[in-house]
Amino acid sequence: MSVFRFIRAVAEGEPPTVYGDGTQRRDFTYVDDVARGTVAAMRLRRFQTVNLGNDWPVSVSSLIEIIENSVGRSASVRCQERHEADPSLTWADIGRAQRLLGWTLEVPIEEGIRRTVAWYLDNREWAKNLAW
Repeated sequence: MSVFRFIRAVAEGEPPTVYGDGTQRRDFTYVDDVARGTVAAMRLRRFQTVNLGNDWPVSVSSLIEIIENSVGRSASVRCQERHEADPSLTWADIGRAQRLLGWTLEVPIEEGIRRTVAWYLDNREWAKNLAW
């Protein structure tokens, strides 16, 4: 949800809200990669826990910079205090997904953001009114 919120804010000229200083790193993964991994996991014959992820976390500040470049607009980020339970790093271990499913990431973060920004701009009239 944060990617959508950041894209919406930057595209609409609003300051995106970051909880923390932006140095926290997240393992953002494009929805098509997650969907492909989910479908592949349906062939497993027994219960398995499988992480699907980018396997290369980026800082929240870097994510916003990628969004700014894709939207073509700079943002004035509003920072708020990070909740103490919010981890400074998330990083998916995709080894099991690679072994059991033959799954690997296909859409790098920059391409995923470019596609998501294009989707947002194509659907802007109704998408800008979504509140989360």
